Amino acid sequence: MLKAVTSALAIAREDWDRLANPPAAEFNPLVSHDFFRCVEESGCAIAKTGWMPRHLVMEHEGRISGIVPCYRKRHSQGEYVFDYGWADAYERAGGRYYPKLQVSVPFSPVTGPRLLAATEEQRRELASGLIAMCTQEEASSVHITFMPESDWTALGGPLWLQRTDIQFHWINNGYSSFGDFLASLSSQKRKNIRKERTSVAMAGITMHALTGEDIQERHWDAFFEFYMDTSSRKWGSPYLNRRFFSMIGEAMNENILLVIAERGGRMIAGALNFIGSHALYGRNWGAIEYHDNLHFETCYYQAIDFAIARKLARVEAGAQGSHKLARGYLPHKTYSLHYLAHPSLQRAVANYLEAERAGVDQQQQALAAHSPFRQEQDF
Repeated sequence: MLKAVTSALAIAREDWDRLANPPAAEFNPLVSHDFFRCVEESGCAIAKTGWMPRHLVMEHEGRISGIVPCYRKRHSQGEYVFDYGWADAYERAGGRYYPKLQVSVPFSPVTGPRLLAATEEQRRELASGLIAMCTQEEASSVHITFMPESDWTALGGPLWLQRTDIQFHWINNGYSSFGDFLASLSSQKRKNIRKERTSVAMAGITMHALTGEDIQERHWDAFFEFYMDTSSRKWGSPYLNRRFFSMIGEAMNENILLVIAERGGRMIAGALNFIGSHALYGRNWGAIEYHDNLHFETCYYQAIDFAIARKLARVEAGAQGSHKLARGYLPHKTYSLHYLAHPSLQRAVANYLEAERAGVDQQQQALAAHSPFRQEQDF
């Protein structure tokens, strides 16, 4: 049986986490029940903000066997896989693109499971249920973003159109220290990074990597100020509110790395990261003072330091940013699937995506050719 529920709270935490983060799988805190509860209960992802929860639940013999975190949306904000061109084309042709169904972690361009079920057969059933729900909700489309490549490959086809994009990830090749990582880079890149880190220290800025109970409400107060200042200038309308940060701080503090930069005893910048079993996920950053290379130190180099110390396999640094390449973050593909109910739009988008995927392949190759690592290194 398949049904839609209007809140993550309608699903028991143990059922959600059993399917999202099973014991044998890589733990991803951004697909946990705690994260979805916090983003909804704080008022960030609710109907009023254009994120109406419509989580799909599959039951078998009274037991939940599958979940899809899904939202009925009336805009395309906070998704990081852009379909504004599709919406414009559809509406210029006289159609109504919104509402649509969005399968994702709100405001988080982080790859992870989206069809939460144990078997491929169950995931296919969930995918079919999404198409049925699209009809029931009178939505134009369904979008499954930042999903695992394995599900993308298995489900892609005439109904589910395949899309790719590029993110930049740092890979831990067994480094024992930041210096060990630097030694793997070309001489020029190594010098540039040392110069960048030194310039931050010479500005009188000290860095603090906080986790667990070391993160206090005063840190969230400061970070929210950073986030609002930077996000308002970048996006115009920040997605997250102050309550959200307190809630994740209470519910998920052991899975959070909050990097804080101080100068003259005053907190001036910060970066929020989530800690998984294998990866560190960079999410938000902000600053109220602007210094050369402060962004690189706070977001990228502190994350690398932490990943090496924790022996994490990688750092996923979020959306966009080819400037990350020179700092040891290499191009990796991200994957999404798209179902469009209107046959003509489906055909047009299918043709577009075929060309776009080829372009992404070429982009990845071109970026990889400018790897900062020494040529004799095989990464």
